[in-house]
Amino acid sequence: MTDTRRVRPFVFGLVLATLVVAFVGVQVWRDRVYGEPAPGDSVLYVRSGEALRRLSLSFSPLLADVYWVRAVQYYGGTRLSASTTRRYDLLYPLLDITTSLDPRFNIAYRFGSIFLAENYPGGAGRPDLAITLLEKGFRANPARWQYLQDIGFVYYWWMGDYRQAGEWFTKAADVPGAPWWLRSLAAVTLAQGGDRQSSRRLWQALRETADNDWLRNNANLRLAQLDALDGIDQLTMVVRDFAARTGTIPASWDALVRAALLKGIPLDPTGVPYVLDAGTGEVTLAVESHLNPLPVGSRADRSAR
Repeated sequence: MTDTRRVRPFVFGLVLATLVVAFVGVQVWRDRVYGEPAPGDSVLYVRSGEALRRLSLSFSPLLADVYWVRAVQYYGGTRLSASTTRRYDLLYPLLDITTSLDPRFNIAYRFGSIFLAENYPGGAGRPDLAITLLEKGFRANPARWQYLQDIGFVYYWWMGDYRQAGEWFTKAADVPGAPWWLRSLAAVTLAQGGDRQSSRRLWQALRETADNDWLRNNANLRLAQLDALDGIDQLTMVVRDFAARTGTIPASWDALVRAALLKGIPLDPTGVPYVLDAGTGEVTLAVESHLNPLPVGSRADRSAR
């Protein structure tokens, strides 16, 4: 006679697996037929990742993948939305569920924290939630010093709190196996925090230790933004020099080229020409430049003096 005590768990697991696969299939079909859901209309019916983890049994990593895809779609859909009132309300709950279902989901912690910390409207503008997510990641993976380093970056780049940034770099350095240069990074941050050269050192360090292309590309973007800020500073000095010589603001870059102050039309690090305001002499990035928006509002947008 069949032992029902063994059959029932097996049947339950089989049914659950079928439901998970069906859910994924329906979601893929729905996205193909109807497109991405409107961010403003998104609803999250289950907010407890722990409850989902208990229900999904051994299928929690698969379900975590599903929720991660939804988090990325939600972030991307909101970021690209034409709405003037973009809302990222469900971003943290989706990331929280993803990482509860799979506490070792490294990409969800590291990418997700950037999605959360990025200034609004390009991101949620919630560095506090980015820190909460990374702290959760470190509790689940105490050997991952990268999460503590990332918290330092959040404090440095998005919050402008250089004392806290330096302290978190020190905490990261205390984790067994962490690289020696984290202590140097902490010291530089605490001593010089906020100047552009310090920012460049931090992003170079992140690029060199990134464990995937997305993080490396993000670090390259930040470094290019810093190079663009340097370029704007240099061009602003050229414009002022021209104005001091002639008593007028140059009407275009051509005027500076004719005056032998420039060799040609100046380009930003992505190859797009800088914009010169003939009325004020202000130098900015072109609207179409992929480096927009540049970091502002902290000492990270200023040259080291």
